[in-house]
Amino acid sequence: MSNVFLAFYLAVKEVIRNRGRFLLVSLVIALITLLVLFIAALGEGLANGNREYVSNLDADLIVFLDKSDYIISSSRLDTNAVRTVRRVDGVADAGPIYTSTSEIVSTEEPLKVSLLGVEMGRPGMPPIIEGREFRGGEAREVVIDRGVAIRSGIKVGDEITLRSTQGVDDKFFALEVVGLVDGQSYFFQSTIFVPPATWEKIRPQSEADLNSNTPYPNVIAVRLVDPSQIEAMKERLMTDVKNVQVTDIDTTINNIPGYSAQQGTVQAQGFFTLLIGVLVIGGFFQIQILQKVPQIGVLKAIGSSNGVVGWAAVIQIIVVTAMGVAIGGALTYLFSLGLPPTIPFVFNGIRSFIAILLLLLIGPLGGMVSIIYAVRIEPLKALRLG
Repeated sequence: MSNVFLAFYLAVKEVIRNRGRFLLVSLVIALITLLVLFIAALGEGLANGNREYVSNLDADLIVFLDKSDYIISSSRLDTNAVRTVRRVDGVADAGPIYTSTSEIVSTEEPLKVSLLGVEMGRPGMPPIIEGREFRGGEAREVVIDRGVAIRSGIKVGDEITLRSTQGVDDKFFALEVVGLVDGQSYFFQSTIFVPPATWEKIRPQSEADLNSNTPYPNVIAVRLVDPSQIEAMKERLMTDVKNVQVTDIDTTINNIPGYSAQQGTVQAQGFFTLLIGVLVIGGFFQIQILQKVPQIGVLKAIGSSNGVVGWAAVIQIIVVTAMGVAIGGALTYLFSLGLPPTIPFVFNGIRSFIAILLLLLIGPLGGMVSIIYAVRIEPLKALRLG
């Protein structure tokens, strides 16, 4: 234990005496930390913007049109499919989900939104956190996601105007905001919810679609009586309901167009940033050890053990790395406060913790070569007496 205390004293004493040099290295580590945490937060924000609504569904399974490859926008089910799914034994409830896009034009700047048709009280409709539910039928009422409110300043009780291209003409629809939900971003856009009949009336449509007033759901969200029977219920639904394929929430998320490729790119950027950190830290401490070979030789000549020398190097690396990570974390937090809400920047507790832990580990990992070199230094050769 006394060797550890001696090593700690030597390591901290050197950092204090050469604080300018070590502060510079800490700042380099801080910049690497800033980059790693920024990439992690940006990756989480992009993932949330793409999957948030689907991941928060109060459902266990999603029913798609057969051969749609589990892509929501490629699926269009028959109107009778919802009733058929609800009659399947083991299904607690099922709700159709109708997807489209629209644009709010009653704000200072037009705001693109995901327009979703859902049935109140059914899977697919998130819980109301403010206001009330919309009425059924063709009620000109809408429930908006908090993201819409933040970006536009719209509040419950306001009236919004949507622009929708139907055929070759732009049409405008006035809707009253009656409720607010939270955490429902879909396809990188904030979301608004309307009744299915209203969705069919106001959604963008081609000339052919204008001749029909029947809304066709893209998918059906299914809540099971026993969630542990997911695999069995998949088979039962595909057997009892014709021309459908069924999967779970995770598979649905992974098949959102571009989601897997996007996350793979972000993770690759984070990995190479950590690799750069290892090389930078390793290179600095290797030079540091080479510069103080005579001092290490003196320490060993007067009786210091390899343990003291090794622990001193390890502790010094940990202290400098921890300083850099702390500065980088603080800079990242301050930087995030100045970002506009349109940038998908989200701190995830687990993801950020893993990133910080990896950053703390790359110090000793990067300095491993220098630690081994310091331990192997021969006193006589270091003092040029051998």
